[in-house]
Amino acid sequence: MQPRLVVFTDLDGTLLDHHSYSWRAALPAMERLAANGIPLVLNSSKTAAEMRELQRAMGLRAPFIAENGAAVVIPAGCLNNPHDEVVHFGVPHNELMRTLLVQREAGARFRGFSDLSARELAQLTGLKDDEAARAKQRLATEPLLWGGTYAELVQFRTALGLAGLRLVQGGRFWHAMGTFDKAEGARFLLSRYQECFGNEPVITIALGDSPNDQRMLEEADIPVVISGANSEQLQFSPTRHAMRSLRPGPEGWNACVLNLLLEYGYQ
Repeated sequence: MQPRLVVFTDLDGTLLDHHSYSWRAALPAMERLAANGIPLVLNSSKTAAEMRELQRAMGLRAPFIAENGAAVVIPAGCLNNPHDEVVHFGVPHNELMRTLLVQREAGARFRGFSDLSARELAQLTGLKDDEAARAKQRLATEPLLWGGTYAELVQFRTALGLAGLRLVQGGRFWHAMGTFDKAEGARFLLSRYQECFGNEPVITIALGDSPNDQRMLEEADIPVVISGANSEQLQFSPTRHAMRSLRPGPEGWNACVLNLLLEYGYQ
């Protein structure tokens, strides 16, 4: 029996080009997934507001995972849902910010999205002003630019850990967050897909490019590492053989997904 496939993917530096944020080079594989009814689940540090807009631009309607697993969003009509459903994980953003401000007062040197206006964030990231405004609408995480030394960073990370928080390196920013991660949202959604698929075998594919994606990739049946600035930091146990792309971003994503679809008999 041909297995059901579910694809989980990071965005920045993986499905989206690191500089232009374009996914156009991945369109052939995205269209092949859609033609075969294979779910493409976006799993990113981006906010729910950003991801809704991105899905609209992509013509994609599927569940997604926002802010590194802070929330799973299942739109109406997906997974037999009659209405939109949002499942929250982790501490609220206001509690997270209280802890970060205590660390700043203790000497931690960083700038977060909350410190920046939408215009300043747009200039820093290359986003448009409206895109930057959506990036600031956060539920439970705070992207940071670190301005201190490495030794200070280690101290900062330790202090956050003592407060029950994590500091995770992404493709461009450090992300302060609770103890949830991208894998939690993926596990939750996989259980929902399995309910819909019944007894049919399910194979999960996950694609990412940075340490922020490690847990999500470890959870998948097939981890795919997309070439990037931090991708060599993604290492797996000897029993796990990750596929690694030759090219970065959406070009590498496209090639890997097309190869996997052929391997599992999808035309």
